[in-house]
Amino acid sequence: MFRKPKPDIQIKTPEQIRRMREAGKVVARALDAVRAAAAPGRSTLDLDAVAEEVIRGAGAVPSFKGYRPIPSEPGFPGSICASVNEEVVHGIPRASKVLADGDVVSVDCGAILDGWHGDSAVTIPVGTVSDDDVRMMEVCREAMWRGIAELRPGRRLGDIGHAIDSSIRSQGSFGNVQEYGGHGIGTEMHMEPHVLNHGKPGKGLRLEEGMCLAIEPMATRGTRHVAVLEDEWTVVTRDGGRAAHFEHTVAVTAEGPMVLTAREDDRAELEKRAFPDPGW
Repeated sequence: MFRKPKPDIQIKTPEQIRRMREAGKVVARALDAVRAAAAPGRSTLDLDAVAEEVIRGAGAVPSFKGYRPIPSEPGFPGSICASVNEEVVHGIPRASKVLADGDVVSVDCGAILDGWHGDSAVTIPVGTVSDDDVRMMEVCREAMWRGIAELRPGRRLGDIGHAIDSSIRSQGSFGNVQEYGGHGIGTEMHMEPHVLNHGKPGKGLRLEEGMCLAIEPMATRGTRHVAVLEDEWTVVTRDGGRAAHFEHTVAVTAEGPMVLTAREDDRAELEKRAFPDPGW
C-alpha cells in the first residue's frame, strides 16, 4: 500500500505570526469600512473601492486583485469578492450590482503586508433582512467558531471539518457547501493544506504549532449544491437559496487558536471561548 506524501506545510515562528496579525488588522479595518458602507443604493463596486482605499492606505496590497489560480487565465478584477443573496463566493464587484433593502452580501477580503497575507470574510445584512436570513448568518458564523476551536496542536484536519459540518447540520435545514473550503495561508494566500468543511474526527493531517489556516464555512438556506456562472468566478446556489460566508485567518499556538484577522466586534467571542489575545 502506498501512502500519500505529506503536503509541504509552512510553519511560522511567533514573530512571523505577529507579522501576519498586522496584515490581519488591515483586513479587519477594510471589512469594518465595507460593513459601514453597505447600504441600499450602493453598488458592490462602491464597496470594492472602500476596501481598496483602506488596504492601500495602510501600505498593503489587495490579495485578490489580479489573482490567477490558473496563470494563463485572466486575473480577478476586484479587491474584494462581493457575493449577493444566492451568490455564495467569488462574486465580482460591479457597478451594475446595486444593493437593495433586505439583501445579504458576503464580502471576502485579503491583504498583503510586508509579504504576509490576511484573509477574512463576513456576511452583511443590508437594511432590514428577514429572520430566516439572520438565522442563516448566525448558523454560519457559529460553525466558523466551532471549526476554529479545533485549531490546537495534536488535533486533525478532520476534526475541523466535522465540527463545522455537525454544527450546521444540528441547526435544521441549512446546506453546508462542500465544493469550497479553507486553506493554509502565509507568504501566499492559498497554501497547503486544503481545509474541508466536512470530515471525520480524528482523521487527516495532524495540526502543529505554527500552522496558519483560513477557516471559512459557507451555509445556505436550501441544498448545498452550487454552480459557477459564465464569468468563471461567481459561485451560486443551484436552487436559488441565499447563502452566508464567514472566514478568519487563525494560527495554531500552544495556548490555542489565535485569530489573526479578529475585529473589534470579535473581542467578546474570543474572551467567551478563552482564545489567546491576538494583540489589538
